[in-house]
Amino acid sequence: MLKADFLKTKFDAAHTYDDYLATGKPAQQESWTKIYSQISLTGAQKKLVSGFSRDMKVLASSGIWCGDCAQQCPLIVHIAEASPRISLRFVDRDEHADLAERIRLNAGARVPVVVFMAEDHEFVCLYGDRTLTRYRAIAQRQLGAACPLPGAPVPTEELSATMQDWLNEFERVQLMLRLSPRLREKHGD
Repeated sequence: MLKADFLKTKFDAAHTYDDYLATGKPAQQESWTKIYSQISLTGAQKKLVSGFSRDMKVLASSGIWCGDCAQQCPLIVHIAEASPRISLRFVDRDEHADLAERIRLNAGARVPVVVFMAEDHEFVCLYGDRTLTRYRAIAQRQLGAACPLPGAPVPTEELSATMQDWLNEFERVQLMLRLSPRLREKHGD
């Protein structure tokens, strides 16, 4: 179970994006930076995210070595950068095995897995390890458990669609928070 006190401890121990990126080897950092530079939010997407009215904590369990993380986490960073309401942090899955054990997907310690929380660290939902767009693209290229290598080229249209998948989840969580009876009572709205 993901209790608020446990999640707060993990969030407080987590890294900002820049600090997390600095834990990687130069080639790993380059893979993440390349994806970050290849894609950005559209004007409409920025407008949507900047209009968020509830604070959310977002904790990404990741691996700096992971190709899926290199291809998706920079997209999440763009979303978080577009809103002062989103606090994003990263933890290494292997260094935080107690968290990884609690957020297993399909009985596996997958990455990236994002934990969405309310402003007070109450658990809202999990999302990961790949978006639907990522699964479709990988299925077209191969059927199997292989993970793309960091630095492998990613078509811009795939990145754009994956960005939209992540953005849809951020918006869904924002609406859950905005419509939460508990938070509406707390904020008087």
